[in-house]
Amino acid sequence: MKNRLNHGGSAYTSFNIYLQDASRLGLFTRSGRGLTAKGVKPLCPEQHKYSCRYLFGAFSPINGNHLLLEFPCCNTEIFQYFLDQLAVVDPQEFKILFLDNAGWHHAKALQLPQNIALIFLPPYSPELNPAEKVWQHVKAQLTLQHFSSIEQLQEQVSHILLRNN
Repeated sequence: MKNRLNHGGSAYTSFNIYLQDASRLGLFTRSGRGLTAKGVKPLCPEQHKYSCRYLFGAFSPINGNHLLLEFPCCNTEIFQYFLDQLAVVDPQEFKILFLDNAGWHHAKALQLPQNIALIFLPPYSPELNPAEKVWQHVKAQLTLQHFSSIEQLQEQVSHILLRNN
């Protein structure tokens, strides 16, 4: 029989830590490093399209649980939806969510689900949030790739995330 933990009048079977972050991925070509002969400028496919999508993620370093959702923008309503979806993943688990200080994380209109608590990291300190490493890994695999549509980019990102899941 599992122990039941009480917080705020509700009973939970477990507590868990999640690291949350969001990242923008778009059609603008990401440049990277390459090797060429001395004095030779590398040739790379490039495009300057600014169409993009945002990935929101929450990752538990304790048991590997995670939630990844893609959205067309970042705002309070989108973050509220993300929190609501995270709350229904194992609803008997109380989630302690570490996150940055994006404006929508502090919005007065935000209705925090009962099984989630927010802990804000110090401002301008992405190095304290290991969730940043997930985006770094995804973006490294998109370097110097050309996508003609957002759907192509979405397909490649899905492939990267599923391959590394």
